[in-house]
This record gives sequence, structure tokens and C-alpha cells, in this order.
Amino acid sequence: MKITLDLAQLVAEGKLTAAEAERLKTYAAADTGQLAINVLLGLGAAAVAAGVGILIPSLQTLIALGGILFVAGFAMRVARVEQWSVFAQIIMVIGALALGGGLFALFGEQLWVRVALTLGLAVAGVVAASGLLVSLAVIAFGATIAMDADLWTPTHYLAAAIGSLSLLTLALYLVSLHLPPAYERLAIVAMRTAILLVNAAFFIGSVFGDELLGWSSLSFSIGWALALLAFGGWAVFVNRRWVVNIVAVFGALHFFTQWFMALGAQPLSILGGGLLLIGFGLALAQFNRVYRQRRAAA
Repeated sequence: MKITLDLAQLVAEGKLTAAEAERLKTYAAADTGQLAINVLLGLGAAAVAAGVGILIPSLQTLIALGGILFVAGFAMRVARVEQWSVFAQIIMVIGALALGGGLFALFGEQLWVRVALTLGLAVAGVVAASGLLVSLAVIAFGATIAMDADLWTPTHYLAAAIGSLSLLTLALYLVSLHLPPAYERLAIVAMRTAILLVNAAFFIGSVFGDELLGWSSLSFSIGWALALLAFGGWAVFVNRRWVVNIVAVFGALHFFTQWFMALGAQPLSILGGGLLLIGFGLALAQFNRVYRQRRAAA
């Protein structure tokens, strides 16, 4: 577990001696140096892969390079080589994107391929304890629902995407309550990704509607507002600060989308919108302040 501490403040408050602070700084310096090496190696590996891809430009090359990078990074993550954990994470994610993108481009019209890739990302993310991979798995899940299996074009199945991702969010939350900390973190990362995608789908629907179902943008706007109110109220009740903040952000986005669609970009509408945005920000800052005070008191 990593903890961020303000050493200067702790020394000033007498909670830490100057000698102890200097000793902790040496550990931080060593960790920072190792991080820099990991990042440089990761960028170097990405550059080499990009160079090979340019020399031999084909989807097969992309898949092969992605497979090599993914397997190498995945092996290091599974082996728990802490010294190279950042490097392993970088090449594993780059490899997953290249491998998945190449396979999607070649065989994406087949639904079972996309389902298999989604499940593969999810399993790999859990085994490697990678929040990025489980997040990609949720994104792939949303794409599987929202993309046409034959034409490779968006179909605006927004209602199906919203419903499926909402159920996934609920399932991940309930599962996270019974998992050990390491896997609880993965479930929460996946849940938060699903929440972002649900709101993105609502946003698209509130602007364009759903042509296939014949649902108007107003229907999505009302549904989104009700969902945000219900979700935000639950988050305040159970003291979930991240959810409250994300509901506030998307609530403001929803409000101002409708505000400017109705009033247009006029000087008075922009002024009024800016004042309201400041008010929303101050209210959110007050909530975060109260939340921190309660956590400190507990």
C-alpha cells in the first residue's frame, strides 16, 4: 500500500524528526529513480514496436507485436516482479491495445470474437491485478453492445448499452463488498469505468436520441436527470465521495448541454451559465470538505 505524506509539515508539527524525514526521502529518491528507468524502458519498447510496425505495415505485424508485448508484460505482472512493475504495466497495456485492435480490425464483424476478446481482457486483468486491463474489458463490453456485428458501424443501441452497463455496475458493486482488498480495487475500477460509459451513452442520447427505437432526445434527458438524482442521493447516503463528484460533473454537463441547446450561445446565457457553474463548484467543494472532516473525526 502506498501512502502520500507531507514530510515538511510532519516535521513542523513535531510528528516526525528531521533525521527520520531525511531517511524517508532517501527511500523516495530510490523509488523515483526506479520509476524513471521503468518509464524509459517502456517508452523504448513502444518506440521499437512502432518502428517495426512502420517497416512492416500490416495488421498481422500489429497482432504479433501486440502479442509479444502483452505476454512479456503479463508474465512479469503475474511473477510480481515489483522492480519492473511499471515497465510491465506499460508494455502489457500497449500490447493489449495492439493485439485487441488488430484482431478487432481483422475479425471484428464476428460477434463471438469480440466477446472472446472482452472476456480475455477481463481474465487477464484479474490474474495480473491490472486496473487498466479490467477497465479496457468494460470498454470492450460496451463496444460489443453498441457496435453492429456485421456493418462495423454505431447502431445507437443506447438503451441496451445503458441497461447492460447499469446492471454491470450494480453487479460489480455487490461483488466488491465481498472481495479481498486487491480484487475489490479491480471491481471498483471496472465499476467506475462502467459508470462513465453509462453517462456517456446518456449524453449521446440526450443530444441525438435513438433513431432505431424512436426515442427522442427529451426522453433520454429526463431519464438521465432522474438517474443522476437517484444515484447521487444514494451516494450521499452511503458516503461514496467519488460517485458524488462524478454525478456532480455529469449533472453539470447535462444541465449546460440542455441550457445552451435551449438558449443558444448568447452573452446572457454564457454569463448565467458561468455563475451557475461557480455555484455548483462551491457546493461540491463544501461537500468534499465535510467528507474529509468526517473521515478525520472517524
